[in-house]
Amino acid sequence: MNIRIMEAGNTRTMEPITCRRSIQEIPVAGTSVGAAVKSRIEKAAINNDMNSKRHIVVASDFWPSLEIASMLANASGELVICSPEGRTYAWVTELEFEPSKAQKLTMDEKSLIIKYPWQILAINEELVGMLDKDIIEGTVRERVSIDGHIVLGKGSVILPGVFIEGNVIIGEDCKIGPNCYIRGNSTFGKKCHIGQAVEIKNSLFMDKVSAGHLSYFGDSIVCSNTNFGAGTITSNLRHDGKNHKSTVDGELVDTGRRKFGCIVGDNVHTGINTSIYPGRKIWPDASTRPGEIVQKDIKPS
Repeated sequence: MNIRIMEAGNTRTMEPITCRRSIQEIPVAGTSVGAAVKSRIEKAAINNDMNSKRHIVVASDFWPSLEIASMLANASGELVICSPEGRTYAWVTELEFEPSKAQKLTMDEKSLIIKYPWQILAINEELVGMLDKDIIEGTVRERVSIDGHIVLGKGSVILPGVFIEGNVIIGEDCKIGPNCYIRGNSTFGKKCHIGQAVEIKNSLFMDKVSAGHLSYFGDSIVCSNTNFGAGTITSNLRHDGKNHKSTVDGELVDTGRRKFGCIVGDNVHTGINTSIYPGRKIWPDASTRPGEIVQKDIKPS
């Protein structure tokens, strides 16, 4: 069984996450979007030998449900998966190219067409939530409380006073704590530092992200090499309880999420006591001043 991820053409609406990476390269739940799609299809295969000569091609902006992954892995003939509007997002064939005559199925409601950054949060939530065992290759010090399943990478250490609630994935060479609160379903890449009195809830931090002191991040995505000054706080809940909206190409888009924090690009630095409104995005290489309130997206000048 040969699985190929076909890169999507337009990734503008995924910025600032895709400013420096393709959709399939986006880290999620300790892997990448592209690798996670391949793994999902491979695990769904009932008999790999019977399907070894078949090519499965999946668009990088398509996240198949478990049911659709099983259909792709175990198709007995040529198969095409389409959106309700008729656009092709995946196919199975012996010749790799999209078949002209094949059974066509419409994707189900559990599948995602990845168009906006906050949909990566939904994928991370799903994958981290599926953890059913602990994989601990790092060090867990005394007086650490873990109420859920964790993956802890080599060289990483969880220091005293840390409380982990729910499933969490922590990459290699991370320092977590002391005295911080991590809530599922959160993922941390390699060489992250989460320090004293920091709370992280349902968020995705990529490699080399540091939040050392007195901060809160909920339902947020933070790209690599970002440093948060002490007291950086994100808001993730509207006072009226309605869904958050986020600006995309000059228009407000309903995220469908009642709780949603911020999307932060690569190599961002915030000053101490920065406050970030919900649904705001910060582009790569940007910075904020001490005490700044981020009310609008921060884009390159």
